[in-house]
This record gives sequence, C-alpha cells and structure tokens, in this order.
Amino acid sequence: MTSLQDPLALAHGPAWANRITLAPLTNLQSHPDGSLSDDELDWLVARGEGGFAMVMTCAAHVSPEGQCWDGQLAVWDDRFLPGLTRLATALRESGTTSCVQLQHGGMRASQELSGHPTVAPWDDEAKGARALSTGEVQRVVQDFVDAAVRCERAGFDGVQVHGAHAYLLAQFLDARSNHRTDAYGGSAENRARVFHEVVDGIRSATGPDFQVGMRLTPERSGIALAESTALAEQLMVSGAVDHLDMSLWDVRKAPFETAYDGALIDHFTALERGSARLGVAGGIVSTADADWCLERGADFVTVGTAGILHHDFARRALADPAFAMAATPVSRDHLRAERVGPDFIEYLAAGWDFVA
Repeated sequence: MTSLQDPLALAHGPAWANRITLAPLTNLQSHPDGSLSDDELDWLVARGEGGFAMVMTCAAHVSPEGQCWDGQLAVWDDRFLPGLTRLATALRESGTTSCVQLQHGGMRASQELSGHPTVAPWDDEAKGARALSTGEVQRVVQDFVDAAVRCERAGFDGVQVHGAHAYLLAQFLDARSNHRTDAYGGSAENRARVFHEVVDGIRSATGPDFQVGMRLTPERSGIALAESTALAEQLMVSGAVDHLDMSLWDVRKAPFETAYDGALIDHFTALERGSARLGVAGGIVSTADADWCLERGADFVTVGTAGILHHDFARRALADPAFAMAATPVSRDHLRAERVGPDFIEYLAAGWDFVA
C-alpha cells in the first residue's frame, strides 16, 4: 500500500520526496506592486524546511486586470523576475520542489486595486463585469502561458493552473451563465476549452523537466459533478498535466448532488489518470487524514490550515502516525514562531477563526 513517506515520481521534472504538499494559500504578504516580500519568502521557505514535498505559492495573477486582493503575488511581467528567482532559489535550497499557482480573478478581480475594468466570460452588470471578446480570451490564455515561461526562467520546478473556486477559468465552466456563442461557451466541450488551451500551451512552451498542474473545483458554482469528473479525466489522460489537485472543501464529504452515492473523493480516485498524479485537498489536519486519502486512492495530499499552524506539519506527520494539528484559535506568538508574517496574521485574525 502507498505510504506518505513514499517518493512520488511525476512524468516531468523532479520526484517529490513524499506525498504531502503545501496548498496555495492567500497570505497578503507581497508588496503593493505584486513583487515578493521578505515575509512571503520566509513563510514559504519555512514550509520547505519543514518537510513539505512540494511548496506552492499563493494564487499569483497572470494579467494586470486579474488581481483579486492587496498583497497578491504577480507574475504578469518580467519586472517580477528578480523576486521570483530569489524565491525559486531559496525553495530549492530548502530541499523542496517549487511551484507557482497561476490565477486570473475574472469576475472576482478588484478593479479598485488593479485599475483595470473587471472582465469575465459573460456580461454581469450587477458585478460590473464585461464579457471578454474571443480575442481577449485567447490573450488571457497566452498570459497564462507567458507567466509559466517566466516562472520556468526564474527557476521554479513547475506551475499549477488555478481552475477552481469560481475564478476566471472556473467561471467558464458555469453552465448557468456561460452562454457564449463562440468556441468558449454553450456546450460542455466549449466551456472546458480554455482549460485545455492553457495547459497545452504551457506544455508546448516549457521544457521537458517543467511540471504542469491543475486545480479544479468538483461541484457547485454552476459546475455539475458529471462535467467536472469528465474534465478531470480528460486533463489527466491528455499528458499535458503532471498533477491534478481536487479542492474538495472536505475530503470526507458526500457529493452535493444527491443522485450520487459515496464520498466525493471516490468519484475522482476512480478515474483513469494516464501518467498524471491525483491529489486532494480539504480538511486534512492529521496524519490519519492524510493516510485515509491515500487509502481511498489519492496519490498525494494538499495541506492548508495545518501548514499555516505548523511550518513542519509534513515532517511531523511523516514521523508520527498520531500527529494532529493544534487546536484553533492560536496566539499571535504561535503564528510568529511558525514564521507567519504580520500581514498574514492580521488577515487570519480578520476573516478566520485562527487567532485568539
């Protein structure tokens, strides 16, 4: 049976040292212009030193108009290369595999922060968003590709494309609202087209040792489970992605659609994978949780909350079958000791039940 300690070979690039990876976590620690800060670097490097097999950045926006929040990392211009190179080098020296998550906020982006109009797959007057033209969709696809090439130049081992959580790419999947009449709307095939164009473009533009991943949302936000499982399988067997990360909210939850039995995770571990590796995320806060996911057929787990509270969660989980995350809330001193910067701490204190 697969163990958390087992290395994980991928079709491209370096093998991961174990089966525990760091989730892409919003932390608001970049400089206002989107460049890397010392706090952001220290937070990520600490997780590499803490035994995570792959450390991923927060969602980094690939287009100027795609910015969602203040303090978000940016990858849309060569001006960001010095910071990205510094981060890639430091992560490599920490012993982990490095990855940048590529994102565009679409309808969820902030015009106030970016200074650019909000764009989306369709017009939405209530949200102040206008529909992208066909040419603009193709330009965004190229922005993802260019950002990946930039990350490769900086020295990262790979990228993960953010196709989840109702950001731009996931918005295309929304059958309720995406009634575009071009190649990017209407049918399930058309609504998923942008996913394939992004990963195929990145694979073609990067080298044979560069890893390409995708994160998907399995349901809700106008996404039917039958369509998300079909897309997941298509991406995995295509050869374009090395890893697929399913963001399940809770790895033990049942599907939202009552017509489906079993646990949501089972609908994805049952899929054909080709050479791709399948990961799951959502509520993994102990060694037992991570082991359970591998027993259900996942190849790796993606850890969020526990990785904030313990920079060395991976090392502890690998060493102790009974290890579990500290109970929340925790003190600011606890977070500082785990190399969480002041801006990240304030974000956690304002919107989450993390801080006492």
